[in-house]
Amino acid sequence: MNIILLGPPGAGKGTQSDYLRDTFKLTKLATGDMLRAAVAAGTELGLQAKQVMAEGKLVSDDIMIGIIRDAISDQNCPNGFILDGFPRTTAQAEALDVMLAEVGKKLDFVIELKVDDAEMVNRISGRFSCKQCGAGYHDTFKQPAKAGVCDSCGGTEFSRREDDRAETVAKRLEAYHAQTAPVAGYYAKTGTLKGVDGMAEIGEVTKSLEKILGEKKAA
Repeated sequence: MNIILLGPPGAGKGTQSDYLRDTFKLTKLATGDMLRAAVAAGTELGLQAKQVMAEGKLVSDDIMIGIIRDAISDQNCPNGFILDGFPRTTAQAEALDVMLAEVGKKLDFVIELKVDDAEMVNRISGRFSCKQCGAGYHDTFKQPAKAGVCDSCGGTEFSRREDDRAETVAKRLEAYHAQTAPVAGYYAKTGTLKGVDGMAEIGEVTKSLEKILGEKKAA
């Protein structure tokens, strides 16, 4: 079973892809990890990517597709894969489909975690954590039992990630819609796209994903 999860930053792709990986025995392929592995292994494509990155440039689609081709071999992905972080554009999606056809594989599902932008900004920008132990909290959903005191370690200092600020989150969502969201439209035309409410509780999102993947098992 070969899957792509689509969705903006903060939609829960990481959490859900980890669950699907463990439950369905799939291989999770993250673009960053694949690049680093190819460079470390000194493969031809890895050396090309290393040179490009050393020059401060972006790795080309051709190189990335080649690295994915190597990564999805039957030896590396005996039960299929979850592709994380690719494709980000329709051109990449088209190139991926061509490559998969060449190696006799195809995508079974492209699943989009759909979110409400305003709610997503509130969800992410409300996060903060204990400086001492890293325990996570939220302005709305999870305040410390005692105001200003960490439940886990008793620490009294908290911090917020710079990229969790409302303005930053809004810009990331804008960039996602401009560049990556059209990928969903591409896969809708191919008939592989499925939509899931990414704003639901984590457990509910998981159940929705299991139902979709169950369609493949039942087929």
